[in-house]
Amino acid sequence: MTIQDTDRDARILLADAATLTPEEYKTVFRQHPAGVAVVTLVGPDGPVGFTATSVISVSAEPPLLAFSIASGSSSWPALAQAASVAVSFLADDQDDVSARFATSGIDRFAAGGWTALPTGEVVIDGALTWLRGRVVQRTPIGDSYLVSVLASQSATRADTQPLVFHDRTYHRIGDHTAI
Repeated sequence: MTIQDTDRDARILLADAATLTPEEYKTVFRQHPAGVAVVTLVGPDGPVGFTATSVISVSAEPPLLAFSIASGSSSWPALAQAASVAVSFLADDQDDVSARFATSGIDRFAAGGWTALPTGEVVIDGALTWLRGRVVQRTPIGDSYLVSVLASQSATRADTQPLVFHDRTYHRIGDHTAI
């Protein structure tokens, strides 16, 4: 495939996407359940963090994950410069933590409930699991960035279930929901 083929394909994709309104697109993804995570990093003025439901596993070898962030997010300027991040995957009793880190204009760290790693990033106390890693790529896509991270540390708590977000509501899953 040549660069010209890639450019043509990108134009076709953009033309197709133009027929779907932003609200129609959001409606589709409101019906797609997602795990809830808090991404944290060290900014110039201290810890920075935000809620993300876009965290995906990219590769097990090497261990790569990715997440997206809107370019207009208050966390983006710090993330654009950060060398590393921590991603805390929230437990089913942490909907309040998710809401706090999704709220703009507040000190998301003031209520506590977090621990700084020796490297400075913050992990959320009581999280189901967390990963820490080095940012390896920031790719502009639409009005957002896709951030790729090479994971290097993790910890898991075995006595809880994940927090899930579906149709603007938090949900708990467990053995009772297994098919």
